[in-house]
Amino acid sequence: MTTTAPVAPERETRFDPSQLRVTRVRALRGPNYWRLAPVIACDVRLGALDEVRSSQIPGFCDRLMAALPTLQEHPCTRGTAGGFVERLREGTRIPHILEHVSLELQTLAGSDVSFGRVVASGDPDVTWVIVAYEEEVVGVESMHEAVRLVRACIDASPVDHAEMVRDLTSLYQSVRLGPSTFAIVEEARRRGIPVRRLNSRSLVQLGLGRNMRRIQATVTDQTSSIAVEIAQNKDETKRVLREIGLPVPGGDVVRTLDGAIEVANEIGFPVLLKPLDASHGRGISGRIDDEEGLRRAWDNAAAFGSRVVIEQFADGNDHRVLVVAGKVVACAERVPAHVVGDGEHSIQSLIDHANRDPRRGVGHTKVLTHLAADALTVDHLRLAGRSMDFVPAAGEVVPLRATANLSTGGTSIDRTDEMHPENVTACEMAAGAVGLDIAGIDVMTSDISVPFRENRAVILEVNAAPGIRMHTHPAQGTPRNVGAPIVDMLYPPGVESTIPVIAVTGTNGKTTTTRLVAHLFRNNGHRVGYTTTDGVYIQNRLVMEGDMTGPFAANIILSNPSIEVAVLETARGGILRAGIGFDECDVGIVLNVSADHLGLRGIHTVEQLADVKSVIAQVVKREGHAVLNADDPLVYAMREKTHGDIVLFSARDDADESPMLQDHVGRGGIAACMEDGAFVIRRGRLRIPIAAERDVPLMMGGSARFQRDNVLAAIAAAYVQGMRYDDIRAGLLSFFPSPSLTPGRLNIIPVREGGRVVVDYAHNSVAIAGLVDMVLRMPARRRFAVLTVPGDRRDDDIRNAGRLTSKLDYIILKEDKDLRGRKPGEISALIKEGLLEGGMTEGQVEFVQGEANAIERGFAMMQEDDIMVIHAEKVPATLAQVRAHAVHSPGQ
Repeated sequence: MTTTAPVAPERETRFDPSQLRVTRVRALRGPNYWRLAPVIACDVRLGALDEVRSSQIPGFCDRLMAALPTLQEHPCTRGTAGGFVERLREGTRIPHILEHVSLELQTLAGSDVSFGRVVASGDPDVTWVIVAYEEEVVGVESMHEAVRLVRACIDASPVDHAEMVRDLTSLYQSVRLGPSTFAIVEEARRRGIPVRRLNSRSLVQLGLGRNMRRIQATVTDQTSSIAVEIAQNKDETKRVLREIGLPVPGGDVVRTLDGAIEVANEIGFPVLLKPLDASHGRGISGRIDDEEGLRRAWDNAAAFGSRVVIEQFADGNDHRVLVVAGKVVACAERVPAHVVGDGEHSIQSLIDHANRDPRRGVGHTKVLTHLAADALTVDHLRLAGRSMDFVPAAGEVVPLRATANLSTGGTSIDRTDEMHPENVTACEMAAGAVGLDIAGIDVMTSDISVPFRENRAVILEVNAAPGIRMHTHPAQGTPRNVGAPIVDMLYPPGVESTIPVIAVTGTNGKTTTTRLVAHLFRNNGHRVGYTTTDGVYIQNRLVMEGDMTGPFAANIILSNPSIEVAVLETARGGILRAGIGFDECDVGIVLNVSADHLGLRGIHTVEQLADVKSVIAQVVKREGHAVLNADDPLVYAMREKTHGDIVLFSARDDADESPMLQDHVGRGGIAACMEDGAFVIRRGRLRIPIAAERDVPLMMGGSARFQRDNVLAAIAAAYVQGMRYDDIRAGLLSFFPSPSLTPGRLNIIPVREGGRVVVDYAHNSVAIAGLVDMVLRMPARRRFAVLTVPGDRRDDDIRNAGRLTSKLDYIILKEDKDLRGRKPGEISALIKEGLLEGGMTEGQVEFVQGEANAIERGFAMMQEDDIMVIHAEKVPATLAQVRAHAVHSPGQ
């Protein structure tokens, strides 16, 4: 149906729909800033439409409601049906309309979604529209189609909204999980087992790391390929079953019609033809009573393969028995697709009427499948002497297919409780003989409650990857939750489905803390995968270089079947750009929140930044632990957002100085803190000393006070995961801030020139202040720095870097190759302003173009007992350059 509005009168204001532009339509696949579930986010630019309301556009509301009348059901903020339409007619902005239209298009396509939000991005002329989705491609396409529909309603241009919905529905049906996979996935989710979809079809990962399993429909990673080959060869299957005494129909495999006639004469009519390797009932003939019928049926069977099975036709009803892990879990009688005559309507009319049943849909999308009126149906009717125009008598049952497959419109009746125990044993033997972990046994018997040997029943086939919709949604009888025994097989009682997932976020210290936590577990004998701003590591081996703090990197670790513990650095950018790469974590560490990256991606205040990082606290499992900084008010407040147990840490010299920590411990809580110069775990009245601060290499003899947060958070995470305190201590004492363990993080390297070089990536005010404080505590003749700041910081943040480093003796300014939107010379000029404001003179500052040149200038200046601090852009290149001057190879 095409909606076209009347042409507006000339005196009416005309609005240009092309002003509405939507860009950066992206899927956030995990918990994110806006919602702890997947969303579609996009940037909306309105141009001249920015201040236009729906009530100002003549005819807009009527056109939109004509296209999508079901928008009437949206309550919006009014809380009752019709609320959105009220706001639409009163006047609302276009982004709000896009939110509702995109959600409704997804709903009409088949998705169950309702969450939406319109957010000011903070950038001029850009608004964010956020909507939930079930299927990513449907969510993205619905947003694009919503834009097309709204544009058409603005200027009354034609748009076929019915075709739009049909296309989206078809797309949804093509990418949604099939009924078998869905049943298993839903059971897994009910048990809290992580689910990760691996493609747009039915390949799914259950669990994480070393405990992960994979399924595709009812094929699992335990399914034997040899067993599948046997099951696909119908003749080989019969041979295997016959050899263990199970009843199978007589017959043979032939390649020609003459061969089929010869076999039929040997075994006797009636017979049945079916392709050797076909599935889903393709090419199966149905009952053949004589040679003439065999000739008529041959071409259809031979069309599906060069080898055709001819076997004795077995009378009875078609039953499918589902065997999982060697046990029968369900049985269904399958009824072939059929219509029942009324004495008035043709078979075609009866099919059309049956397909109007709302329970029927395309493929496996609904409980029942549409009845087909195709060439196979015509051929089957022709063999019975009928056509689509034939009018059957009242009550006459007309089969439309020879087989009872649900995929061709058949129905099922649950018979699980009726199976005779001998038949149960026979079916379990059949599955075991073929070797399938999940098998569908096709049995032809007049009564499944009677032993096979008493009613001449036969086993026709043993199927790999059996469909289970007939059991979960029978047309008659009791639905069977057969997903449960499948999940039981994959995860027997006592078998874990996941691995410890430890997530680390904060403004400063994320990478060092991540590496330290990983080291503690690795030192304790675990195989650890971790992600950082440097790359993805398994054990201590770099497997992918780059800033790997988003969901892509998390997936590399969580989908690796060798990983026993995952430690995942999770940065602000990844949370905003794509969400986080896991649904839950066992330990969520939030180190601190301070001004950094403000003004980017709509985050303009420290409070907003805290909301972003609080996502990690929010996804902690109920039985997990949120490790929070009691000294940071924004982090401490996150205790109200987490479902897990709270663990606090405080870097103050004496734990008694922190009333928050004391209150927490007084109520029996767990905390990590400083007492008498040592790192201590406290649990109520229990005090567990871990190590003296001066003995921990990361603390640089106590000079690196800013590392306290990182150490405390790491030992707290290890403790709540059950690590013994002496193992924690051993790990702490063996972790050195070296290029091998913490590249670019507090690497102190003695050099031939007689001084020391400190390589670090302090990139914001708090980190720079901590680094400067440490350097000033270290004995030295002179202290100077090779300095820059990333260009995407605010002007005053860049100036403040200068103010903080003005306490040093000399500064060599450089600029990164990536200026992040700044002009050449702009960053160094701002830093220099801060240096001069802090008290430095012009003679204490110089600019050198290029990082390598600036570092060599520093070496040229260095004398005995000097300290040079290098803010590194490319850490590997910087470390290589410094190593060329080193007294020995550091970090061994």
